[in-house]
Amino acid sequence: MSTGRPADTPSPLENTSTVSETTPASQAPDAAADSGTRTRIDRVLRFAPLLLLVSVALRMAWTLLSANGMNLVDLHVYVDGSAALGHGNLYDFTYSEETPDFPLPFTYPPFAALVFYPLHYLPFGLVGIAWQLATIAALYLLIRMSIELLHGTRTPWTRGLDRRWTSIALVWTAIGMWTEPVRTTLDYGQVNVFLALGAIVAVRSTRWWIAGGMVGFVAGIKLTPAVTGLYFVLRRRWKDAVFAAVAFGGTVAVSYLLIGGEARTYFEQLLGDASRIGPVGSVWNQSLRGAISRVAGHDVGTGPVWICAVVLAAALAWFAWRSLGRDDLLGTLVIVQLFGLLLSPISWSHHWVWLIPMAIWLVHGPLSERLGSKILAGVSMASILVGVPWVLSFHQDSIWLISRPGLLAWLGAVDVLGTAAFFLWVIYAGRVSSRRGDRSPEPATRPDR
Repeated sequence: MSTGRPADTPSPLENTSTVSETTPASQAPDAAADSGTRTRIDRVLRFAPLLLLVSVALRMAWTLLSANGMNLVDLHVYVDGSAALGHGNLYDFTYSEETPDFPLPFTYPPFAALVFYPLHYLPFGLVGIAWQLATIAALYLLIRMSIELLHGTRTPWTRGLDRRWTSIALVWTAIGMWTEPVRTTLDYGQVNVFLALGAIVAVRSTRWWIAGGMVGFVAGIKLTPAVTGLYFVLRRRWKDAVFAAVAFGGTVAVSYLLIGGEARTYFEQLLGDASRIGPVGSVWNQSLRGAISRVAGHDVGTGPVWICAVVLAAALAWFAWRSLGRDDLLGTLVIVQLFGLLLSPISWSHHWVWLIPMAIWLVHGPLSERLGSKILAGVSMASILVGVPWVLSFHQDSIWLISRPGLLAWLGAVDVLGTAAFFLWVIYAGRVSSRRGDRSPEPATRPDR
């Protein structure tokens, strides 16, 4: 699929259509309508800062005034679990005060405990409030940088966008806070938004030591962002990929040096034990393994059924990648990250923060004018705003039970099926564009790689 466009062709992101003397009479009404729509949108965007302020205030009111707003169970695991380093029993630690049916163990690499360790010296209430506010700030940066990647720019974020796109990023943040991946990340005090931000900072960077170092660092905290290394490989950013592996190795080496016993326990005994992370069949687990297990009625493990599903997902992801222009930095990154979520044995619904950059790509990206993109964006946003796994969780008697009625099992595959639909749409739209000889729009600023 061609990635070029004439230099004088406006980017679809800029939407600069106006009625002028050179506009054919037959096109003038459409141009006027587009201009009127843009004007109305701009009027709404004036209130973007106020909208975000109200959204943050409501979120913090929920945190401080609701009965369970400050439970922050995963943040307790990070803080209280890392404090167990001083007693040499990090991987024996469990937190069960708010989760008696499933005492939560510390399941992260030992390097994560070193990173979180200083937090246990602070009052937990202060840490909890600061963590939520920092998560919202990180969400804004994630969204803003996602929009920058649509432009293809890797300039510093303070110069990367005009005022209108800044307002659009504020609106996305105000709405994104209430989507299930972010809502539950805030409820639990999770780290997912920070990890996604680390990945997108790495992708934006033109310096291999920053890009690779960032991915290696965040993978040392939680293994899932390591899939960003695949993005580097597919883009032939070899130095970035190699240094990501080196940086991750550095986090392992530091762990063995400072807390050798805990490092040996994790890397030599616990690594890969999905049962310790949580119940595979719970509706909150939106990975391929979780979805297939619920449909099958039992844990399929990593046997032939799961392997076939992974091969199929990899094929779809590969053809979707090939259908996008090489300069589509955001679209290709989203494809890799969604594939990583499918591949992981456990991908809780709060891990699916990448559905927000996916929606941004569908709404503002090169295929945004296509009906399929609009439908997918609408369905995806409706799903994560409602929170399908959250609704279905009321129909699971126990998070440990796998078998459930067929309709609930298929509904519980919402993120897996949505990802498959996204891949298929990108493949289809790319083939149609190739047959028509369409030129895929380039970003407004070409990357320097």
